[in-house]
Amino acid sequence: MTPRALILDRDGTLIEHVPYLSDPDGVRLLPGVREALAFARNAGVRLFLHSNQSGVGRGLFTLESVESCNRRMIDLLGLGNEGFERICIAPEHPDEPSVYRKPSPAFVYEIMNSTGLTAGEICYIGDRGSDLATAHAAGTRGVGVATGLDDLRTELHTLGLADAYPVFDSLDEAIRYLLPTP
Repeated sequence: MTPRALILDRDGTLIEHVPYLSDPDGVRLLPGVREALAFARNAGVRLFLHSNQSGVGRGLFTLESVESCNRRMIDLLGLGNEGFERICIAPEHPDEPSVYRKPSPAFVYEIMNSTGLTAGEICYIGDRGSDLATAHAAGTRGVGVATGLDDLRTELHTLGLADAYPVFDSLDEAIRYLLPTP
């Protein structure tokens, strides 16, 4: 089934992964991301963003810095102010109790409850095992992109999820897989 909504990770999926990115001038789109998201939007797919930002919980930068980086990314994407229907930032430190920190499916459940979308209509896309573990926990589809800092295929193997989720070398390849043209 073609997904009606995509939940996308930010760092390493849409933009270059810069550890603890807090300066909007450091935001760089990955190759083909702008075109891939435009293709998805033109196909009528709803876009959501979900990003762990433990630098906030670690006291390295503020939530306002994260929002500034997001605004810069959205500007670079050229999708307008409505680029993402909802954005979820998980600012928790990894050792703190968490509501939204991946692999928590809380954001996915909120999307389903507020939009009427079902798990089968949603696909989670990310560059980390925690992204696809979120898809697994929520019962959605998931697709990996090997564009981040770590070896996603090895990470999925370690998590026992290697056979559950395809991994592509770019977001464009992943989108074309999910939304094939006739």
